[in-house]
Amino acid sequence: MIRFRLNPAALARMRFAYSPLAETAKSLYMINSGTIQPPHRGWYERVRSDLGRVDRELLNAVVPPGGHIAEFLFVGATATTTTIEQQLQLVADWPVPHFASELTQAHGGHGLSAAARRLIDLGADGPPHVARALEHYWRVGVAPYWPRLRAVLDADVAYRAGKLTRGGIADLMADLHPSIELHEHAIRVASRTEGDLHGGGLTLVPCVFIWPHLWIEFGLAGDPSLTYGARGIGSWWQDGSAIPAEEEDALGALLGRTRAELLVALHLPRSTTDLARTIGLSPPTVSSHLAILRRGGLVTCWRSGRRVLYQRTGLGSSVVAACGHDKAGRAAPMSR
Repeated sequence: MIRFRLNPAALARMRFAYSPLAETAKSLYMINSGTIQPPHRGWYERVRSDLGRVDRELLNAVVPPGGHIAEFLFVGATATTTTIEQQLQLVADWPVPHFASELTQAHGGHGLSAAARRLIDLGADGPPHVARALEHYWRVGVAPYWPRLRAVLDADVAYRAGKLTRGGIADLMADLHPSIELHEHAIRVASRTEGDLHGGGLTLVPCVFIWPHLWIEFGLAGDPSLTYGARGIGSWWQDGSAIPAEEEDALGALLGRTRAELLVALHLPRSTTDLARTIGLSPPTVSSHLAILRRGGLVTCWRSGRRVLYQRTGLGSSVVAACGHDKAGRAAPMSR
């Protein structure tokens, strides 16, 4: 059992963060283990042909199939604006003794592979070598799809923040993960590991590729973090932007072709820039159409850091479903 004490200082510092590095590590684990979860099959079919461009032997040594994932692959998520570059710099600077120890632990009782042994033998050059290989895989397998991933993470955080506002920490934790419970002013996580988490606060990190599992990082490079499966991952691969011709008369005639495409695309939160890229229009044009949809009560918006995110309201999802375009309309709308 792992416990995190909920004293006032810890509650004040609790925050959400995104971890591009965790998405990288967990997607690699899925590939290397040969177990592609159903929500990720669309993504895997797209990236599979490009995997020959990365150093699979080295990446298998860092994230071995069926093994433990090294702690240094979950560090550095401090905000929703955390970048892969920031996290990979932490990997490159990771202390050599800890690097060797965590890599050995990752292989468990299977023994180090030849590639893993070579990494350890590199000494101080080992961590930067791993960081470069991970960066290459990120560019091939994750970066092209980061806007879609981030839309799922944005939706999850908005949902969790709403629960925290309405019902407090108990409501927030109620459906985070089955192994989590609140008990006597502490978050308890059922685990084979025993210990108490210490630090100024707990960072909550939604992750698309970690589902259905959970990961506790003990604060090796800052506050401890809890990485959990983001809700709504079943919709992350849905394009949701194209309207089939047979449905155009209903939704397109009602709203106009462009506004209909925008409403369909907004089954997950997206910024004006994201939408402009998806629809193929300029940001000012998209912004003008969004203003009309918002005045009509079909979309809502809120600020997330420097971005303004838009998503369908319950009414907007009902209109999409009533017009027959229900594939992407199944994602739960967010009440604001």
